[in-house]
Amino acid sequence: MIIYNITINVNLEIAEEWLVWMKKDHIPKVLGTKLFVSATINRVISASDTGITYAVAYKCRSLKDLQEYESRYATKLRDEYHLLYSDLAPTFRTIMEVIEEL
Repeated sequence: MIIYNITINVNLEIAEEWLVWMKKDHIPKVLGTKLFVSATINRVISASDTGITYAVAYKCRSLKDLQEYESRYATKLRDEYHLLYSDLAPTFRTIMEVIEEL
């Protein structure tokens, strides 16, 4: 199992709007590619005056599925995101492999 994690620091002024958009628009589009089996929205617990930090974790079965997502869908979905939120909710991505669930 592969976890494709996007960490986002969301400006407080748009946090509620951003979260609604992620739940109702962006995440359903990503899951609609059928290349991911699930997604979770996680709030990073920290004392930050610069916003709220979230980690959105998508699970896929293989690196091949993630590579297909990257080649077929990622550019369009990232462009949509950046058009709306690039300055107020910057992101960085991490790819992890699940070694074992205990």
